Amino acid sequence: MTLTTTQERGRITARVPQNVHDTLQQAADLLGATLNQFVVQAALTEAQRIIERERVIHLSSNDAAFLLNLLENPPAPNARLRKALQNYKNRTLNADGSTFEWAPRSKPVRVRKRRT
Repeated sequence: MTLTTTQERGRITARVPQNVHDTLQQAADLLGATLNQFVVQAALTEAQRIIERERVIHLSSNDAAFLLNLLENPPAPNARLRKALQNYKNRTLNADGSTFEWAPRSKPVRVRKRRT
């Protein structure tokens, strides 16, 4: 018995000037690929590069030092933040199934010994 899988496929269609088509075809021929394979691979590679570039946050060394300092020494909450927190608590503590008020565990978590 042979197992077959079906994947849904999308279609991409582009109308380009003849000189663009010829250039893409020439590049595909040089790689031994079809025009469709070449265009899809090139587009996919560029899409992955753009997604990765937009995911990563680049900081200068001064910005990184400033951020680390804020994390290690956060400023005291101002009046607006205290008011927002109180407003949040008032709304969520009265809600059914609220998870805002966490109770500490009654006993410490037992750590399992590793087998050697």
